[in-house]
Amino acid sequence: MSRTSRKPKIRVPTSKEDRAIAAAAKSDPDAKPLTLQQLKAMVPLRGRPRSPSKKLLISVRYSPEVVAYFRATGDGWQARMDSVLRSYVARQARRA
Repeated sequence: MSRTSRKPKIRVPTSKEDRAIAAAAKSDPDAKPLTLQQLKAMVPLRGRPRSPSKKLLISVRYSPEVVAYFRATGDGWQARMDSVLRSYVARQARRA
């Protein structure tokens, strides 16, 4: 392993530099500090919100024509494919 690191070294500002940075940030009219009320109202986010309908991760093989058709419909093609399959399942359930 190489002795020289290619990662840039992080330089921690001195107390004087830190005060100058804080003063510059406070003087910026577009960067107002949050109030205590705003800070208390914040809710931490962790990843995507849970979906009410949980989906299963599986591996499936489809014909290239089917995948090409749905991909050509743009972003969200997998959700549209799921919708088509759900409609099919609902129709089959009504027939039974």
